[in-house]
Amino acid sequence: MNMRRLESLAAVLGVCLVLAGCAARGTRVVLLPQADGTRSAVVVRAKAGGDPLIVSQPYQRATARAGSQQTPTLDASDPQKIRAENWELFDLAPPQPQTFDLFFDVGGTVLTRQSREEIGRAIQAARSRPGADITVTGYTDTTGTIEHNDRLALDRANDIKSHLADGGFPAERIEAIGRGERELLVPTGDEVFEPRNRRAVIVVR
Repeated sequence: MNMRRLESLAAVLGVCLVLAGCAARGTRVVLLPQADGTRSAVVVRAKAGGDPLIVSQPYQRATARAGSQQTPTLDASDPQKIRAENWELFDLAPPQPQTFDLFFDVGGTVLTRQSREEIGRAIQAARSRPGADITVTGYTDTTGTIEHNDRLALDRANDIKSHLADGGFPAERIEAIGRGERELLVPTGDEVFEPRNRRAVIVVR
């Protein structure tokens, strides 16, 4: 069976499933869909330096015949059949990241009442994943200076980190980041109070 070479076509590669058949059949590569719906693709070659074949649609299948120097063939696979025949691989796939959005009262690190309940759900999700890592990113609205908002955003992220650690999640596996008034959830002008921009985003991976 010839070696295949998979090259990245995008910054983030789509999930692929390589199905190795018998020697007479060769090897197949199936492009699985991204969980978040983003587009992805891979380049498949029958041999180093051979003609490339781009697999860019979910559940497209590239087949490289054993002993063949020709460009792999491309067709569509049956999603249900792929999952049924390779259920062990799907079961071994890591769970998808979970995201929690928390919001703050004006000017500080005090969470809104609803967000205090949400952080409890984030702690439960994190503790249910052995070996998980967490990223907490803090943000502000556009009131105040950029420098002040950078500090406040980091303070918010660190405060959430402390809550998560107090809830039993290892602090060394939590990264706190402050983004200030960058990446506004709701675009506004300068010096605008916008409660939806006073937030922190927890991502549990």
